[in-house]
Amino acid sequence: MSILIRIAVPLLILVIGWFGYSRLSVKEESAKRPPREEKLIQTRVSELRRQDFATVVRTQGTIRAESDAVLSAHVSGRVVKIAKSLQDGAFFQKDEVLLQLAEEDFEGAIISAEANLARAESTRAQELTKARQARLNWEDLGYKEEPNELVLRLPQVREAETNVLAAKAALAAAERDLSRAQVRAPFDGRVLLRSVALGQTVNPSTVLATIFSTDRVEVRLPIPARDLAYLELPETSKDAPLPVLLRDALNPESEAVWQGLIVGTEGALDPDSRELFAIARIDDPFGLAEDGESGLPPLRIGQPVTAEISARVLEDVLVIPRSAIRTLDNVNLVDPRELTLRHVEIKPVWSDESVVLVRDETIADGTLLSISRLVYAHEGGKVEILPEPTEEDDPALADGEELGAMDGQKSKL
Repeated sequence: MSILIRIAVPLLILVIGWFGYSRLSVKEESAKRPPREEKLIQTRVSELRRQDFATVVRTQGTIRAESDAVLSAHVSGRVVKIAKSLQDGAFFQKDEVLLQLAEEDFEGAIISAEANLARAESTRAQELTKARQARLNWEDLGYKEEPNELVLRLPQVREAETNVLAAKAALAAAERDLSRAQVRAPFDGRVLLRSVALGQTVNPSTVLATIFSTDRVEVRLPIPARDLAYLELPETSKDAPLPVLLRDALNPESEAVWQGLIVGTEGALDPDSRELFAIARIDDPFGLAEDGESGLPPLRIGQPVTAEISARVLEDVLVIPRSAIRTLDNVNLVDPRELTLRHVEIKPVWSDESVVLVRDETIADGTLLSISRLVYAHEGGKVEILPEPTEEDDPALADGEELGAMDGQKSKL
């Protein structure tokens, strides 16, 4: 009996274990999940159309005087008067007296020169009389041959005439020195820096002031080599000047626009930057013309400006906002019928900081350009086109800003 019990207990444990294993090892049928829907790529788009695009070359430079000079006196003397127009920043007109030197010494030189001239003329008159008397004496003596120059005192006459001419020249020089005691303006201009004081003794090497003309100013504009092909820069005086618009680089919010003309180039590329410098001139930079005020602020010497130069018109190009360019000149295009996304590498024919121009026959008119920043966008993915934001959605649009905008305009190209 005990043997049977010992055999039955292990068997019973094995049976219970097998039964429990068979029950617990049965896999429950998992509920079938519905297939996962593909997430749409949401983006705003802009329609691409081929068009003619007027390119603009943008550059910058610093205003400088077209004509500047160091003002100095032609004679030595003591400064007795300085005009109000010979102050730092003051304007003056051509032939205006800017500075007066003491005239006493010059007036004394004129009196001395006049006395010398009177003596020389008196000596000449005496020599002429003696020459006539010498001829009469020769004839009275009954000589048949012609008398020589020494007999007729002709050398003395020529010397006396030369002395008269020299005395006249000395008088003219003294009178000219007196007129030069007044230092006059050589042109319409403005004082950059005065360097002389009242009572100072000056000479022709003394710098009185540094001045510059105000009828026009100029600016050197560097043109990159890649943009030269799009511009027709004047090389000679016979070539037509090229218009240029200038804006204040110190105050980007300023609405002032100065109109200038590119009248020539420096003729050689800069050895370091390989840029060609164009010379632009701006008339009446201080608004001094008599035909009315221009309403523009003065264009000062040393003022940095940005420049926009109208260049060639490129025909049949696609205009792509630079904000839509992805890495390595790639863009995301949307098929307007299938609404699927594809990546395209572009080859720009021209670009600036705002737009990129492309000629690509594989991109058809009406193709949609994705202008949103996409974190992940796989090739062939389905696209959901988002509507353009309104001012209620984006308050920034109240100031004229739009996603994908170029130069303050809407992104539709």
